Amino acid sequence: MNTKLFIITPPFTQLNTPYPATAYIKGFLNTKNIESVQADLGIDVILELFSKKGLIDLFQVCSANSASSLGSGYKFEVAGNTISDNSKRIFALQDEYIKTIDAVIQFLQGKNPTLALQICQEDFLPEASRFAQLEELDWAFGTMGTQDKAKHLATLYLEDISDYIVECVDENFGFSRYAERLGRSANSFDELYEALQQQPTYIDSILISLLKAKIEAVKPTFFLISVPFPGNLYSAFRCAQWVKQNHPEIKISMGGGFPNTELRSLSDARVFEFFDFITLDDGEVPIEELVENLSSRAESRGEKYYKRTFLLENGEVVYKNNSLKHDYKQVFVGTPDYSDLPLDKYISVIEIVNPMHRMWSDGRWNKLTMAHGCYWGKCTFCDISLDYIKVYEPVAANLLCDRMEDMMQQTGQNGFHFVDEAAPPALMRALALEILRRKLAVTWWTNIRFEKSFSADLCLLLKASGCIAVSGGLEVASDRLLKLIDKGVTVEQVAKVTRNFTEAGIMVHAYLMYGYPTQTVQETIDSLEMVRQLFEAGILQSGFWHQFAMTAHSPVGLYPEKFGVTKVTETIGTFANNDIDYTDSTGINHDKFSFGLKKSLFNFMHGICFDYELQDWFDFKIPKTKIDPDFIFNALEEGNDFNTKPNAKVVWLGGKPAVDHFTKSKKGQTWEMLTLTFHDKKESFTIQTNKNEGEWLVEILKKITVSNSKNYTFQEVKTDFETNYEDFELFWYSKPINTLREFGLLVL
Repeated sequence: MNTKLFIITPPFTQLNTPYPATAYIKGFLNTKNIESVQADLGIDVILELFSKKGLIDLFQVCSANSASSLGSGYKFEVAGNTISDNSKRIFALQDEYIKTIDAVIQFLQGKNPTLALQICQEDFLPEASRFAQLEELDWAFGTMGTQDKAKHLATLYLEDISDYIVECVDENFGFSRYAERLGRSANSFDELYEALQQQPTYIDSILISLLKAKIEAVKPTFFLISVPFPGNLYSAFRCAQWVKQNHPEIKISMGGGFPNTELRSLSDARVFEFFDFITLDDGEVPIEELVENLSSRAESRGEKYYKRTFLLENGEVVYKNNSLKHDYKQVFVGTPDYSDLPLDKYISVIEIVNPMHRMWSDGRWNKLTMAHGCYWGKCTFCDISLDYIKVYEPVAANLLCDRMEDMMQQTGQNGFHFVDEAAPPALMRALALEILRRKLAVTWWTNIRFEKSFSADLCLLLKASGCIAVSGGLEVASDRLLKLIDKGVTVEQVAKVTRNFTEAGIMVHAYLMYGYPTQTVQETIDSLEMVRQLFEAGILQSGFWHQFAMTAHSPVGLYPEKFGVTKVTETIGTFANNDIDYTDSTGINHDKFSFGLKKSLFNFMHGICFDYELQDWFDFKIPKTKIDPDFIFNALEEGNDFNTKPNAKVVWLGGKPAVDHFTKSKKGQTWEMLTLTFHDKKESFTIQTNKNEGEWLVEILKKITVSNSKNYTFQEVKTDFETNYEDFELFWYSKPINTLREFGLLVL
């Protein structure tokens, strides 16, 4: 019997685009001719719930709540039966919600654009508490088009319904996570196990009905569940539980980001009442071995081989890694395959009107990876001891472009989100050149380190190739702590790099961190002041504060004594083991800074409140900042280094010039001159040179044009010039070349 795989992402991850893990695995399985079908049960459940039928059922459930249970066997309770005025309002307006929901979902799927005019009238959608924030955001709509304003209003409308679901139907509901609390820091399996013994929740019942239909249609022999986050864990177990009870012949395996980081020391046998296998790290070889073990050929093979796999033997959890196969190089893993996923049904939402911040929830992005792992691999808060960070392997730019073209053909979308830990600058440069050579019209963004190799010219090249945004870790905006983190950057350097990106027209998002071991209150406040200055200077467009969490596989978790912290407990749990409780030698309660840091950032992202005192953001006494009010301004004023490396690549992004000859006379002498006319996308411009240098320039621009596969170095250009003429430096820094530098003559 042939093995047939069914691969799912359980609820919930993103609304606007599929989480890519299943597409990566399906792409690999295609290279092995292994049959597979994938599904994103998250979007399926959302579309079932947020539909006319779904809302009719939802409001009926709440009508029945006074009886506290329904004949179907599902139990619903509202704590203490006291319901907020907001939920009462939504319940009273249920006919308006039922009437509008299908049209709104279609609009957010991009299928019903004319509805925007109705939505923006502001008498079409029923409004509850989420719309209270609108007055504060009225100013933002001046910069938003009708479609965007409508998308934002429709998002608030969905969030109102979500608030109602959380209060009246299922407290665990969230658009991008479900029952996340049960998956976070679950050292013991007890709480999750107990939840799984309860009657299914209302959301569970929708999930199970969809899963049942899919299993019956696909008829798989092997069921793979990818669990990227804690917010997918409970649903993953619910899916596995239903399949075990109803189709015990189907084998079930779990993989993904959550087990990779949290379940590396798993020992609770009860987990295997739900799953047959749990695999760690890259999934290709572990899955290939499991497929082989489950096939009819397994008997003749003799011993069963496993790659990084937990399973149950004689009632005990065992970890097997006896496979002789090496993990596949990136060149052999295949192109991610998004077939089976309902790409036209994902919904784009705008929660925050900030143009950079919205990219995580708005628009359909094809997900790809430039490099496996992280080329830096030193940050002390990061899981750098695990393979997904530690094993660094870049993909060649031409292969990346091949995959991009394949995926554009397959999905009809030309937007790409490279989901790297940190994309390598040299590979980004090579990719941008390859995109331009192939004349691809693509839009892309990725995660980076703010390192000095992101020069102004490299940023211009990335922009020309379609890069619209980057996100990167500034973490703690304090040089002492950046050194302790081993980030390899300084605040001053970050400022210059973010300026280079911003001036090239690329948006920048910064990940920020507070509560790092030994961080003082003064450093937290100074960090906030640095962030304020970066936004005020207009060189950061978006950011997000995360509180430091100590993880078992990071240098801080492995060697806490080096960082001035003490682990609260040394005992290893039987289920999830990643987040570690610790005490910091400073004794500071960093939780109290959370609200003020996030509120100030929200305002800075909207371009306001830069003149507030930092004290205004906190309801407790804080010290005055010790950062010079012009620190960032002064860092950006420093002059550029004019030394060009001989091996730097010189590239011309523009087209061929029209050449006109004329003569110039002075004091009885006459010499020939050239006027070169260039046409840029926005404007036309001219430069003038003497005849010889002008003719050389026309020829060299042909050689260094971006469409040529050979890249010329600065030294090669200099040598070419000096075979016939003298003083290259004088020519290179002359007015005509400076003009070309502004219009796409890049030194990379």
